[in-house]
Amino acid sequence: MNSGFLILDFGSQYTWLIARAFRELSYYSEVLYYNESLDVIKKKKPLGIVLSGGPSSVLTNSSPRRSVNELLEIAPVLGICYGMQLIAFQKGGTLSSSSQKNYGLNEVYWKKSLIPNLNKQKVWMSHGDSLQALPPKAQLLCRDSNSLITAFSMERLLAFQFHPEVSHTERGKELFEYFAFKLCKAPPKSWTKQSRLDFVISQIRKQVPKTKKVFCALSGGVDSTVTATLLSRVLGVPQVLCLFVDTGLLRKKEYEEVLNNYRSLNLNIKGVKAGDRFFKALKGVLDPEEKRKIIGKLFIDIFKEEMEDSKYLAQGTLYPDVIESLSEQGDVIKSHHNVGALPKDLNLKLIEPLKQLFKDEVRDIGKSIGLSSNLLDRHPFPGPGLAIRCIGEVTPEKVKILQKADFIYIEELKKQDLYDKIWQAFLILLPIKTVGVQGDSRTYKKVISIRAVTSTDGMTADWFPFPPSFLQKLSCRIVNEVSEVNRVVYDITSKPPGTIEWE
Repeated sequence: MNSGFLILDFGSQYTWLIARAFRELSYYSEVLYYNESLDVIKKKKPLGIVLSGGPSSVLTNSSPRRSVNELLEIAPVLGICYGMQLIAFQKGGTLSSSSQKNYGLNEVYWKKSLIPNLNKQKVWMSHGDSLQALPPKAQLLCRDSNSLITAFSMERLLAFQFHPEVSHTERGKELFEYFAFKLCKAPPKSWTKQSRLDFVISQIRKQVPKTKKVFCALSGGVDSTVTATLLSRVLGVPQVLCLFVDTGLLRKKEYEEVLNNYRSLNLNIKGVKAGDRFFKALKGVLDPEEKRKIIGKLFIDIFKEEMEDSKYLAQGTLYPDVIESLSEQGDVIKSHHNVGALPKDLNLKLIEPLKQLFKDEVRDIGKSIGLSSNLLDRHPFPGPGLAIRCIGEVTPEKVKILQKADFIYIEELKKQDLYDKIWQAFLILLPIKTVGVQGDSRTYKKVISIRAVTSTDGMTADWFPFPPSFLQKLSCRIVNEVSEVNRVVYDITSKPPGTIEWE
């Protein structure tokens, strides 16, 4: 989709928050690597271009570079953190490296405010180099508590040393609004619920001739459910062959429940029980990346057996899946089984109509096409299932323990009206045992960790602050009802620095 905002990524952990900021202003945004060709950028006709932060120093010869002047011929430019330093460096400013880095909260003082009633502002910093002198013709906007330059402007240019995209920065959204509306003169908002639906439908029609059959892998989650429903409505139910695989790694009772949900949507659905195959393939495997790759390959093998004469494979891949699986630096956070090139011998064209969307945008589409809340509000569940929640080797015995405890957890969340307040909740079976006392006897049993996070799109997440009474009741039920467990702990790690899943 063209005529939105482009973010050129220099390696910042916050780049994707910039994309979200513009989408929350109802404008399409897209992330490209910093070295994307100028022709590609021109063809997208961006309203504005953002240069992200990154871990490099512009003072080193090996740092990533991009001609700011070339970009300015296409659209106004906003530089953030490293992006600001790159602009200043190329425009003749003076930068210096400091042994004392600036990470975390700081306060800036505006000399010329871009938004009303802003004299001082709490902001989030993450940088090492500092701008000592402005480029010629640049206008100083603000300095920090150490009198260092933290924002400046030039013709069609705006630059911030801090991160307005991070929630810790006060009034960050208003700064993006200034860039979009004042500097870029953005037209009326174009990335609405209806335009997103129209965009996805147009992608389907472009990619699949109406007479062709599409094979659709379903997981029971929001993403694949919306994908299958849209494909079936656009192409016709008989043209979309849906498959739901019982890997043996699903939650308790999930296979039957999900199949019934799909049948109620009148999808052309087939269920396949393949638990024995997955457990056999995972025997003795400890590494989480290897688990994911084994499970992904086995899914493909099953698809080969079931796809009939289809030449198209549809998946509910989302933007966060792509982000976490692919990196210009080769630093993959974790592999997603539904991301990446298909095996050549599969001879299928991959169809991913939701690939440019975040989770909340997919849920909005699901609502607009009439899917029920019990389908749309389900917590995300990973493709590899409970395999990546059993730390270490995956066995049928371990999975049964996790299924029993997980069933109790979800049941209690719903009883206490907490389920809908949480983005994702699950349990992790740890590969350790601890000593306990149960029924006046010594026990030596397994440990389970509780995990619950709040989030908008899964790119960042905070742990959920359960009332102590809930944790006490849940722990009591698990150790009393799951005989193999005698200890329950709670994971209070946010993302970043952790990921939501443990593996």
